[in-house]
Amino acid sequence: MHELLDFYHAVEHLGKVAGLRKNWSARKRKAWISKQRRFLLKGESETVVQAVQALCRGRNSKAIRTERDYFVRNRSRLAFPTVKALNLPIGSGAIESSIRRVVNLRLKGPCIFWYKENAEKMLMLRSYYKSGRWNCLKQMANSHISLLAA
Repeated sequence: MHELLDFYHAVEHLGKVAGLRKNWSARKRKAWISKQRRFLLKGESETVVQAVQALCRGRNSKAIRTERDYFVRNRSRLAFPTVKALNLPIGSGAIESSIRRVVNLRLKGPCIFWYKENAEKMLMLRSYYKSGRWNCLKQMANSHISLLAA
């Protein structure tokens, strides 16, 4: 399992930092964001934290520190090169789309009502079936340990 921040949300936080620099031109803000964005994609989150830290001065320093703390707090969730190397998405769009399609269109609908625990069970069953792991689920259900638990 890989925990990862949405790359595009992380870039939004960079935009907030650049926006707090009132003395920068729009061009300088855009250049700074692009540079930090490349560092994030390369997995150099420490460089990004240092760049944000360097801006923590002046009247907006508290707000900039808040954004810096976001990157520090989520340092372990900024492994974008690792996840990209596994051909996994670095944005949450695919997940959000899946939730819409699987949950909202399959489990919600006119005259369809579920208890929470039953909906979760149906989602699990559907995920095993759609991922081609149905036989694995059947083996677990028929294993000696699960029979003893019943």
